[in-house]
Amino acid sequence: MTRPVTTGDAESAARLISFGMRPKQLPGRDVVYADLVRRYGEDSAFKQLVNSVAAGLGLLVLDVSAQAGAVLAATDESVFEIKMDSYARQSKIRERRDTEKVLHGLVHLATAALEACRILDERAAKAEANNDPLSDAPELEQAWRAYARRPAAAATKDGRLASDTTRGMVSRALRFLADQGFLVQVNTEQGGTYRTTPRYQVQVRELAADSAFEELLALGALAVGDGAGTLRPSISDTL
Repeated sequence: MTRPVTTGDAESAARLISFGMRPKQLPGRDVVYADLVRRYGEDSAFKQLVNSVAAGLGLLVLDVSAQAGAVLAATDESVFEIKMDSYARQSKIRERRDTEKVLHGLVHLATAALEACRILDERAAKAEANNDPLSDAPELEQAWRAYARRPAAAATKDGRLASDTTRGMVSRALRFLADQGFLVQVNTEQGGTYRTTPRYQVQVRELAADSAFEELLALGALAVGDGAGTLRPSISDTL
């Protein structure tokens, strides 16, 4: 007979979700978190309860493991969803909003798979050499061509790096991902080297159903590593 769910079970489920919403918190650093992760893996009723509580909050449990902890993603229209509109708006961009959203999205995709940049660059160069119309190119390739034409750097009136340059976009993306617990900055040389975390690798793997990520999969450029991967901006895109 299935044991009835208690208020204590509900509190524990909510606490596990709460841990998952703290980007830099890991089970290895907190005994309570580690115990809840272990329970999720061993107790099917508790696992179902956690998933149900998360669903009620507009969240999807992508994975729960001792290495990555509870990895969550917001569902469509969830109060926790970070829309590209809001992300781009925080960069104080007032013009070409649709273009800016696509370019910021491309920066995040490129962060997930730097190899995609090389492939897209080669395809774009070949297409332009053949005078192929931009409108006939796949969506991701169109975005890359727009990105390649964007200036790498420009200063604002107060001497700061302009947010709508490729350097500004890449720097913002890397800082944002680090703040969310998806990247860890290893050093600051040549603009910084970042290491991907298990939390980020789960996100990339589980959310590959998104159309943009599907294009990266089709390029053969997206792979989930073993936790040792690094991300370093090219010299043209570092601060």
